[in-house]
Amino acid sequence: MSSPDSEVPALRVADLCVHYGSLRALSDVSWTVSDGEILGIIGPNGAGKSSSFAAVTNTVRRTGTVELYGSNVDSVPTHRLSRRGLRRTFQQNSFYSGLSVLDNAAATFAVENGVPLAGSVFTPWREAKQRSRTRKAAADLLTDFGIPARYHGMFPDNIPYGLQRCLSIVFAYGAGARVLLVDEPAAGVGGEDMHNLAELLLQLRDRGLAVVLIEHHMDLVMEIVDRLLVIDRGEPIAYGEPEAVQRDPAVLEAYLGRPA
Repeated sequence: MSSPDSEVPALRVADLCVHYGSLRALSDVSWTVSDGEILGIIGPNGAGKSSSFAAVTNTVRRTGTVELYGSNVDSVPTHRLSRRGLRRTFQQNSFYSGLSVLDNAAATFAVENGVPLAGSVFTPWREAKQRSRTRKAAADLLTDFGIPARYHGMFPDNIPYGLQRCLSIVFAYGAGARVLLVDEPAAGVGGEDMHNLAELLLQLRDRGLAVVLIEHHMDLVMEIVDRLLVIDRGEPIAYGEPEAVQRDPAVLEAYLGRPA
């Protein structure tokens, strides 16, 4: 889905600051991401990367400004941000363990496609029809993003780990996502699974989604991101084209290692 004004970024973050007691987690962090773009955020462990996602989605106290398609969302609760299209994943997989892969995917459509309680009681056939449509949409979503039908009836914890990581992204994307914050999706992933993960993220970008990616695997980052932000000790130290950022002396020292 495109923004109403192509000049307005999908998400604009300005002067973001977060403190946990006396600990400064973020200080004056700013960035933007637009529809059809992947912004990468990298930095050493403890740099404040995940805190930036928590701050943007209003799950921690912070100062600064966040705008979603030009609209200030500083006071919008997290669940309402999700309904407005701002979604995120987490470093650890999070599934409904008692539901199948397909039922997990169908749950992502519940808010958009649910039937009111009165409708469930007085017109149950409508609920059944809606449930069937939702399951079909969920199955199509899984297949479109490379989750074969043979896995749809299995529990998420029982499918290959690489697919689990992709599932976390697919479930967050769900129905109605416009901006997706993806936190270290390649943790514990390698080989063909890494390739599939890259393809999934690029497919989301090609669908017009604005994607913000936190990741330690630099091969993945440099392959798919359009712009790159580097944070060290809560402060931004480089921001721009990936190749230029990679050569920045401050980045070489703080994160990538000095050249021999």
